[in-house]
Order: sequence, then structure tokens, then C-alpha cells
Amino acid sequence: MRSPAMPGTGPHCLILVFFMSLVSFSAERLALYRAHLSELMRLAAPTMVQRGGVLTMSVVDTVMVGNFSSEQLAFQAIGHVPYAFVMLFLLGGIMGQLVVTSNAYGAGEHHACGAAWRRGVPYAFGLGCLGLIFCVFGGPILSLTGQSDELALEGGKVSIVLGIALPFLLMTVAGGYFLEGIKRPLPGMIIMIAANLLNILANWMLVFGVGPFPAMGAVGSAIATATVWTFQALVVNLYIWHLRDGEEFGIRRRVADKWRTFWNGGKRQRELGYAAGASLGTENAAFSIMQLMAGLMGPIALAGYAVTFNAFAVAFMVSIGIGTATAVRVGFYYGQRDKDQMAVAGWTGLVFNLMVMTVLGAVLIVFAEPIAGAYGDDMDLIMLAAGMIAFIAIILPLDTVQTVMASALRGMGETWVPTGFHLISYFGIMVPLAWYLGLYLERGPIGLLEAFLVASVFSAFVISLRFRSLAGRGGAGGLAN
Repeated sequence: MRSPAMPGTGPHCLILVFFMSLVSFSAERLALYRAHLSELMRLAAPTMVQRGGVLTMSVVDTVMVGNFSSEQLAFQAIGHVPYAFVMLFLLGGIMGQLVVTSNAYGAGEHHACGAAWRRGVPYAFGLGCLGLIFCVFGGPILSLTGQSDELALEGGKVSIVLGIALPFLLMTVAGGYFLEGIKRPLPGMIIMIAANLLNILANWMLVFGVGPFPAMGAVGSAIATATVWTFQALVVNLYIWHLRDGEEFGIRRRVADKWRTFWNGGKRQRELGYAAGASLGTENAAFSIMQLMAGLMGPIALAGYAVTFNAFAVAFMVSIGIGTATAVRVGFYYGQRDKDQMAVAGWTGLVFNLMVMTVLGAVLIVFAEPIAGAYGDDMDLIMLAAGMIAFIAIILPLDTVQTVMASALRGMGETWVPTGFHLISYFGIMVPLAWYLGLYLERGPIGLLEAFLVASVFSAFVISLRFRSLAGRGGAGGLAN
């Protein structure tokens, strides 16, 4: 299904050609790019599965709740707003661990990798507890945004349960960042697959009420989420604790004056995390505001928005996996002070992402209606969501360019510049334009997506150009040479 408001694909293709033109494809460099692509795919494949698995769990949650009740789907969608708002701030807050680990691994300082993990896990747990406190007030926060009393009450219940999952989600990611930083993403992928199977079972039992469990709808799905993240946090970090070569990485190393070492040693890790957290949080806050705008358009518009971004997010998380692998590879060569290899690693990530996202976007367009139909049998919802999914599929390759390039920038030590670009793109452009198109001009949810398209093009342009400039200087401060 194709929305009549959908932009043509001609300008879209021209924009993609622009980003490809940033990459040098001279004959003498093709062999180098092929070697980098092979290594990137080896690292990115399990990372993509792992990141995609995060959203696959979210899709299962949404499909299960949507088939239980359209009303419960609205409760779930609005309940995710406070949780998602704080979650991405916190996820970005621990991203410094990935960069520090990959830099240290590239420099051959393996004990520094283990030290980053030892700092990262308790730091992640502490941040998750702060997130839980925020989620406890999810209901009142939703009320302040103008949501109905029923949406605020029921969404607040979902927010509290999801908040309980936050410390364990962040501990899982901290463990995964260590394994990815030392180029061992496969165990994390296997654990994620097992978690997805557990999530399907838990949702079935708790959403619909099986055996001794009552039917709990959206709250039951949130309980399933908390259970699954607790399982993953324990398994992945126990695996790291028992690594065969753990001594080489100093996994169980004891240090004197633990608190001072923990805090002072993690300064760069935290600084990178502050910038990444602000960047992800800024973007997510903007999309949370968009979701609240959809809520003001009515329950069907809100549910359609939730279904659309649920489908988009699965593909987007694949791009997050590519971005993570790109950050690791750029960070590895930054640690080796190899300017040329670092630049090639970043551009390889850009090209690979464009190819993958273009294919996934085409899949979303072709199967837009069946995808929308998987979330329930409400025809009004299916018709709206199918058109929105087809529209957002065109945005996908453009939006994910900035994701991969921002990851590459952080791999070479960049901190606050990507955050500034995101602030301008999403709060300076997207949110006001979404209000104007979606609410003021009454274009509805399609107006929200049109604003998203404009912001994505701007962000992708400026971040790609920033990478080109910084790569030419050898990274942040020109340290690589």
C-alpha cells in the first residue's frame, strides 16, 4: 500500500547517491574496502542479530498485546513513553564503555578492557536505578502532557514495571559492549536468541492468561520484559566472569582503593557516555513528543504510530548493530593510531548500512499491509498503519546514515558535536515541523512522518560531512597518524 502523500523515490535516490559520493572508490582502494567489508560483516552479523533481537522482543510484545485488545495496545504504547525517554539517555550513558574497550583492544591494552567492564556493570546498574525512579512517576508525567485520565493511569502501570527492567537491561548492554569491544559478539547473539524464545513464552502466559496466570494485557507484557532482561543480565555477565582468558583481560582483578580507581579511571568512559546519552536522549525525547502528538490525534492515530515505529525500529536496530560494529572497528584503528584504516572503516560502515537499509526499506514497502495486519484486525488501524509503514520505509536509509556516522565519530573520540547536530535536527527542525504539519495543518500522523523525513536528511548530511572532516585530521584532536 502506498500513501498518496508519499514523496517520490527520485529525490530519495539522488540523496543516496550523494552519500555514496563521499566515499573514495579509486581502484587502488577497492581491495582495502573489500577486506574491511569482510571484517565488518563478520563483526556486524551477530551484532545486528543481537540489536535486532531487542526490537524483535518489542514486536512480540506489541503483536501479542495488539491481538489481545486494541485498547491495551494504546495503554502499552503510551506507557512506553516515559520508559523509552529515560532508557535511551541511559543507554547512551554507558556507550563510552564500548569506545574505551575498542580503543584499548586496538592498542593491545587488554587489562584496560577488563577494567572498563568492571566499571561498566555497576555503573549501568546505578543508572538503571535512577531510571526506575523516573518511571515510577510515569502516570503523573503522562497526565501533565494532556493524556486522558485512563491512558495516564494504565500507561503509568506499564511504565513502572518497565522501569524495574531498566537496571538489568543496562547491565546486559554493558556486558555486551565488553564482548563487542574485544570482537567477540557471538555469545551475546546466542543469549539474545534464547531471550527472545523466553519472551514469546512469557508474553503468551502473562498477556492472555495461561495456567495460574490471569490475563494482564499490557502490564503482563511489561512483566515478561522485566523477566527476560533479568535473565540476560545474569547470563551474559556470568559468561564474562568465567572467560577462559579472563586473567589476560583482568576480569577478576582486585585493585586497591576501589572507589577512587573506579571513579577516576572511568572519567573518559563517563564523558563519552554523557555525550552519547545526551544525543540518544535528545532524539528519543523528540520522538516521545511526536508520540504524544499522535496521542492527541486519537487512539487509532496513536496505535498506528506505535505499529509504524515498531516495524521501523526492527530495521533501525539492525542499523544500530552496523553502527556498533563500525564504532568498534573505527575505535580499534584509532587505538592503533592508523589514520587511513580508521577512515576506511567508517566509510565501509556507511556503504554497508546503505545497502542493507535500502533492501529492508523495500521489504517494508512490499509487505506494509501484511505487517500492519499482524498487529490486530481493526481495519481502520491496518489501513492507517500500512500507509505509514510504506512512507517510513523511504526514510529508513536516510535516517540510519546519521546513526552509523555518529557511531563512527564516537569511535574516533568525538564527543559533543553529534549531540549538537541531533539537537538542531530533532528539536530545532522535527518537533516544530511535526506540530505544524500534523496538528496545525491537520495532516495527522502522515504530517509527523514528513517532519521526520526533513530532519533525517539534514542530520545525515551534516554528520557525514563532519566525519569526512574529522577523518582527514586523524580523529578527535588529530591523535591518529
